Amino acid sequence: MISYPFEYSRPDTIEEALDQLGDNVKLLAGGHSLIPALKLRLSAPDKLVDIARIPALKEIKVEDGEVVIGGAATHREIMDSEIIQEHLPMLSKGAAAVGDPMIRYKGTMGGSLAHADPSADWPAMILAAGCTIVVRNKTGERRIGGDDFFTGFYSTALEDGDILTQIRFPIPAEGTRMTYQKFTQPASRFAIVGCAAARLPDGSARVAFTGVADAPFRDHTVEAAITDWSEGTLEAAAAQAAEGQNINADHYASEEYRLHLARVYCKRALMALV
Repeated sequence: MISYPFEYSRPDTIEEALDQLGDNVKLLAGGHSLIPALKLRLSAPDKLVDIARIPALKEIKVEDGEVVIGGAATHREIMDSEIIQEHLPMLSKGAAAVGDPMIRYKGTMGGSLAHADPSADWPAMILAAGCTIVVRNKTGERRIGGDDFFTGFYSTALEDGDILTQIRFPIPAEGTRMTYQKFTQPASRFAIVGCAAARLPDGSARVAFTGVADAPFRDHTVEAAITDWSEGTLEAAAAQAAEGQNINADHYASEEYRLHLARVYCKRALMALV
């Protein structure tokens, strides 16, 4: 279906982009979620503000002891970044599992997080790695903890007029290990179930899921059950994965099968860190 007419602009700075935001204006980054919605008339903005080429949103750098990824950095740029490969290799490897080459070249981390598809890959990874999301609007800047960012089905802590400018990760302490494991829908490459896990130097863990419930989530029950890293303990912890969650059921997987997959892939992720 052909989209309806709308205005289009491509600002050069974040400030210019903020000045153009208003009623019924949409931000455009990679466009892999928005453009199909426009074609199907599921979204009908009066204006698109293209932020994909704003230099400040493309940066990947180390600053103040943190790895900083600009909101418009593409999956491919994250995958290829030497900074990411050195400090957060899970994100580099995880980026390679996002979609197909076309999606990786155009889609962005910030766009994926803002869209908050419950089966997207990045949410589980950022929750396991731990991050702060930086947001700007016309009144200033605020920071949102990764654990507080996803609020429900396709819902986040972003407000009207916000631009997601950065995702900031503390440089992991020596000895930290992370992995992302997923069971993939073969056509879309979305995660039917995805599990990201981090093993911290003090022996604790961070475990997060995507594709399982109506929003990505940290699994504090599994984390608390990991009292050591023996196979028996990890198996018992994984057997508690997604307890208390409202498990998704669709034409890809029933509730029972998706819960089974969550526990299988949780165990695989944890065992990969032994």
